[in-house]
Amino acid sequence: MSIAENISDIRKDIPEGVTLVCVSKYHPIEALQEAYSVGERVFGESRAQEMAMKHEVLPKDIEWHMIGHLQTNKVKYIARFVSLIHSVDSLELLSQIDKSAEKNCRVIDCLIQLHVAAEESKFGFLLGEASLMLSSKEFQEMKHVRIRGVMGMATHTDDMERIKADFEAIKREFDTLKTTFFEKSDFFDTISMGMSGDYQLAITEGSTMVRIGTTIFGERKK
Repeated sequence: MSIAENISDIRKDIPEGVTLVCVSKYHPIEALQEAYSVGERVFGESRAQEMAMKHEVLPKDIEWHMIGHLQTNKVKYIARFVSLIHSVDSLELLSQIDKSAEKNCRVIDCLIQLHVAAEESKFGFLLGEASLMLSSKEFQEMKHVRIRGVMGMATHTDDMERIKADFEAIKREFDTLKTTFFEKSDFFDTISMGMSGDYQLAITEGSTMVRIGTTIFGERKK
């Protein structure tokens, strides 16, 4: 099946109000152009320099989402154009995003990455840690970042009950942060969870944004 056909099939599963992020990391420009040609405008990349290269050559109405682990010294490559950074996993990184956004006269939208999966290799705040960051004086002084919600990945397993429990934990943390810090903020509205193998379950558990790569583009070539 073609990329266009894959997208058509996925679109049938995604209700109105849930954003599809086409995870285009490691895929060639031609693949993104095919997705663009059938109306997709939100693309997810995991490496800052690859994103910057693609941004230069592709249409400027694309929304670029940074979904991979972001090193502080790489923020400068994307600060002038990135639409949403999903992977804020430390106060240090958020501080650097704030500084880079100020240099570019922007406010950059960000998601707090939560670590709920069993794998230690995954990044993110443990449950409860995000509240400490949002309570900090350093965060409260930031003027050039806007926290839009949370992002998380479920455990890599075939156990759908474990995956469901991980998604439930992410949704609970979103609700806690919303009530505690963003009750009057309409912009705190995003739960980014769900990928090719589990996006339907993620949507059932409250996801508002799914990140799908393999099901659209096929296996990626690094």
